Amino acid sequence: MQDTKRVKNPDKQRKMLYNAPAHIRHKHMSAPLSHELSASKGAKTLPVRRGDTILIKRGDNKGFEGKVSRVDLKAYRIYIEGLTREKVDGTNIFLPIHPSKVEIRNLNLDDKWRKDILKRKKEIAKPEKAEKPKAKPAKKVEKAPAKVEEVKEEKPVEVPLVEEKAAPEVAEKQAIDMATEEAPEPKKPAAKTTVKPKAAEKKAPPAKKTEEKEATPKPRAKSKTSEKTKGEQ
Repeated sequence: MQDTKRVKNPDKQRKMLYNAPAHIRHKHMSAPLSHELSASKGAKTLPVRRGDTILIKRGDNKGFEGKVSRVDLKAYRIYIEGLTREKVDGTNIFLPIHPSKVEIRNLNLDDKWRKDILKRKKEIAKPEKAEKPKAKPAKKVEKAPAKVEEVKEEKPVEVPLVEEKAAPEVAEKQAIDMATEEAPEPKKPAAKTTVKPKAAEKKAPPAKKTEEKEATPKPRAKSKTSEKTKGEQ
């Protein structure tokens, strides 16, 4: 069998829809079953046929329920008994409804082929439910009780009894030790520091030299003007 690729172009999709053969058009006329009906028959959707009881779920006539009187495979529409409208000339005509807007409430099982289809679908649905294994409840891991460390009871230390006679001697020793600790140590006398007289400073002679320098008169500096006059001469 030749594999067919999916067409994404809307023009081609529309062309395929309106040029489809009868067996594909029959599948396009399928509608969902009600919850109670799908649970009993084991199917979710089936093509609408004449004699089925349907309920309109969407549109202006939402909530209307009735039997299918005619199925139009060419226009992909169904007609329900009692759902009509009046024309201008006074005649009544059936309103066409798309099968995607309805829900099947009751099936017409006069056709033996339809019964076989439902039987086959029910058999396929059973093994699927059986294959799903039930999730086993997780085993609760019991935590091991923490080991309680055994605390050994400490035995009381037996203090040897001191004779009453030895008690005064011990008290005297303790008093002596306390006295020695409290008594301050005698301070040693501080050593006397002897300050040696400093040697006569050797800076005395320079003072004399300064006096001599002050006494001797300084020679006058020759003026530059006198030197110039001598050169001219």
